[in-house]
Amino acid sequence: MILTTTNNIEGHEISQYMGLVFGEVIEGMNFLKDLGAGLRNLVGGRSQGYENSVIDGRNEAINELTKRAEHMGADAVIGIKFDYEAIVEGMVMITCSGTAVKLN
Repeated sequence: MILTTTNNIEGHEISQYMGLVFGEVIEGMNFLKDLGAGLRNLVGGRSQGYENSVIDGRNEAINELTKRAEHMGADAVIGIKFDYEAIVEGMVMITCSGTAVKLN
């Protein structure tokens, strides 16, 4: 499965646009990550715990998108975009979307 943020794939011709495909994940932060982030907020610096949660959530969203595109019979997903949104305290929703396509 080819995944790309571009609207075409060099060296490949799109033969069919199959429709939109999505991946969604709601990632919860736990007490230890909150504690670490609070300390980082006081002294400055990056919050490794939160960064790892966002990275893990993004990877899960990509996996969901890929599974759904495979289920549709797609060869690739083009025009992938990501969105991150805090929904409640300690919870972030990570979504990705794109267009599933067949290639020649």
